[in-house]
Amino acid sequence: MRRPEREDAGVWSTELVNPRTADLDGRTTLEVVRALHAEDHAAVSAVDAVLDQVAKAAELAADVYRRGGRWLFVGAGTSGRIAAAEAAECPPTFGTPPERILAVMAGGGEALWRPVEGAEDDLAAGQRDLAALGVTAADLVIGLTASARTPYVLGALRHARAAGARTVLVTAAPGSPLAREVDIAVEPDTGPEAVLGSTRLKAGTAQKLVANMLTTAAMVRLGRVYGNLMVNMQTTNRKLRGRAVRVVALAADVDPAAASAALDAAQGDIKVAITHLVLRIPVDAAARRLEECDGNLRAALGARSSPPGAGRRTLGRT
Repeated sequence: MRRPEREDAGVWSTELVNPRTADLDGRTTLEVVRALHAEDHAAVSAVDAVLDQVAKAAELAADVYRRGGRWLFVGAGTSGRIAAAEAAECPPTFGTPPERILAVMAGGGEALWRPVEGAEDDLAAGQRDLAALGVTAADLVIGLTASARTPYVLGALRHARAAGARTVLVTAAPGSPLAREVDIAVEPDTGPEAVLGSTRLKAGTAQKLVANMLTTAAMVRLGRVYGNLMVNMQTTNRKLRGRAVRVVALAADVDPAAASAALDAAQGDIKVAITHLVLRIPVDAAARRLEECDGNLRAALGARSSPPGAGRRTLGRT
């Protein structure tokens, strides 16, 4: 069997044969698992090399959000499912309104669990879907595509650029023509997959790492994390209510009972509860102080702010 080289027309790194796994089906199950895990390490190393670009993308995202714009993650197949997961996780983790961080997937919602054949090849659909969402110069569009050649994502990014929106590309194909069409390109070179062309493996892992870092770093910049605590999280179930109590207890250095009472008084607002306890001011005054500081807890606490966990208490089990 002829193995395509990198310079072959139409072939990019994820489509090359990986010599480290060429005999994968002849190995024991444990050996297969070890080989796959070794390749996962390569994905992490590839992301190491593009951290500067991830940081720039996070700063851009924070600026867009601060100015009232939206983030729209766009992808097809595995990349689209990563986009959907990232958009879905931001509201409960960081308290963002669902309409501010969206996922746009080739083939629509059905494609989340069932492949929609040909959807990723429809460049015009990418343009139409972005147009339907009314993308403007205030927004940020983040395209995820392992190959940097997915027509649907290309169409979406081109529409975004034409509308004046800022754009970011996350791909496992460094040096692609598409990278020259966006504001920031994050291009971890994950190389040939353990199973030829299966970009749900290393390329998908790298995209997920980048998406996680991008959103989390942007939210840190936006003041939605205090120390390393999720102070904007939504307490929508018993587990999250317990976590919120422990976050307040840790940040304010009080016992769980006091933290729970403060949360109740603050109607579940973690930052208001912490400000109330640390500054020893009424809950309504704490809410006003936070509003004056644009919701930034560290700024609201001022000189009284110290790294969470500096006291004697620990967060405990989640």
